[in-house]
Amino acid sequence: MPKVSEDLAKRFATEKDSKYQAWVHNEGLDIIAAHYVPNLHEVEVKPWPRRNGYGVFINHEASRHSNDCYVCDIPPGGKLAPQRQLFEEMIYVLDGHGSTSVWNDAGQEVTFEWNAGSLFAIPLNCWHQHFNGSGMEKARYLAVTNAPMVINLYEEADFVFNTPYDFKSRFQGEPEYFANEGKQNGFLLETNFVSNTRTLPLISAKERGAGGGHIRFNLAKGSMNSHISEFPVGTYKKAHLHGPGAHVIILDGIGFSYMWPENSPLQRYDWQEGSMIVPPDRWYHQHFNTGHKPARYLALKYEGTSIRNEQGVPKAWISKRVGGDQIDYADEDPIVRETFENELRKNGLKSQMEPVYEAERATLEALAADE
Repeated sequence: MPKVSEDLAKRFATEKDSKYQAWVHNEGLDIIAAHYVPNLHEVEVKPWPRRNGYGVFINHEASRHSNDCYVCDIPPGGKLAPQRQLFEEMIYVLDGHGSTSVWNDAGQEVTFEWNAGSLFAIPLNCWHQHFNGSGMEKARYLAVTNAPMVINLYEEADFVFNTPYDFKSRFQGEPEYFANEGKQNGFLLETNFVSNTRTLPLISAKERGAGGGHIRFNLAKGSMNSHISEFPVGTYKKAHLHGPGAHVIILDGIGFSYMWPENSPLQRYDWQEGSMIVPPDRWYHQHFNTGHKPARYLALKYEGTSIRNEQGVPKAWISKRVGGDQIDYADEDPIVRETFENELRKNGLKSQMEPVYEAERATLEALAADE
């Protein structure tokens, strides 16, 4: 990020901290200001008395104004305290197994079970309580919420966490609420529960480069955004950029990512299952599979960070050559291809990208001929 004089910075100092940050500190928890976490399974947590568990918040400075992320542990044989809130929450289970009960003021309640790899969301302002199904091992989950905007807007934590109102259009205690397979419409799957994100079938998405699969979710009828992407052995995805707040969690495979602000050097981050990458606002990022099996990741973010064209397509899916925010393979820094091929050789693999380059060249030539 660009630096300014200390004098100018001091004049804005009173605006730096937010009500949201004050709330986190009042909870007795830390905020890890990071855009890369090597292993979410090993992140240190602190006692969280109000939730009756352990937690830590992880969010980059730019993202904590739109959405946030936290990791929470449920002790062996334990349960978290019930909670309701006027912000949305998407949950990915990192470790363990257990169950969650969700209910509203009308007394309608649903309980469902989850395992490591499960994904679900809490319906807005519903009471909910998480239970660890093991008496021997902790359960750990990661949550992404839009709490920063809500807490900064209302400022009063008592209002955010203790307002009695049922959003009936989102939840009415339907028995199959967390059990149905959902409704598929294009890339979008409208659902409330994904049993296993690591094995969920995906839809072909060649537009993001190198084949692979993609699926997007609308969870619990919320406004937040999530998707899963997978790409084959010996391939990598096209670089793109978007707004802040995307928390990219590696579900399977090994590889690395580049992240960089425009006109700046590429910064490398190696990953494996359990790593997380949080691209800062308008930073390019690009993901590379250097392992022996397909690489898959889950991205959780706030939909408001998505910039779309007039047809509703995210600019991150559209070539920079026609006004989008995605870099074609033909236009990327030469070090990208060189580094990728070197890393593959270290693992006894070869690049499978040549047919992809050829297909893109044909597309770009056709585009140039039409101009």
